[in-house]
Amino acid sequence: MLRPMTTCLSILGLVIAAAVHSADVPTMQVEIYRIAPGQHVAFLKLIALYDQANLEAGLPARQLYVHQDGASWDFLIIQPDEDWTDEQRAKVRAELTRLGAPQGAKFFVEIRKFMAEHTDTVVSGPTTATDWLKRLD
Repeated sequence: MLRPMTTCLSILGLVIAAAVHSADVPTMQVEIYRIAPGQHVAFLKLIALYDQANLEAGLPARQLYVHQDGASWDFLIIQPDEDWTDEQRAKVRAELTRLGAPQGAKFFVEIRKFMAEHTDTVVSGPTTATDWLKRLD
């Protein structure tokens, strides 16, 4: 059985290999979820609500990867690390309020109803090993 981080790195390798490389390497947040039994649809509905708020505010939806075979995770989400302007944050908050989505501490409690296990990390990429090594100079 693969560990979640090993699986995450394998998936990130595929994402990096498929991506168009640029001089600017964005910072992304990678989240791995193992969902509590019977909570998969409810979890996805909550994530879809937050994606809708992002889209209404002119920001991208999260990239969702769904487990097909192998390791112990259910969903992997990749999204930009929140490097938003104050105006974008205000638009997202307003959309979340309009949609009736939980925010702040309520979001923290609500989303954990669906999780059996969760990890996240901030990464830079996509890039190549050669391009990243140039950053050491």
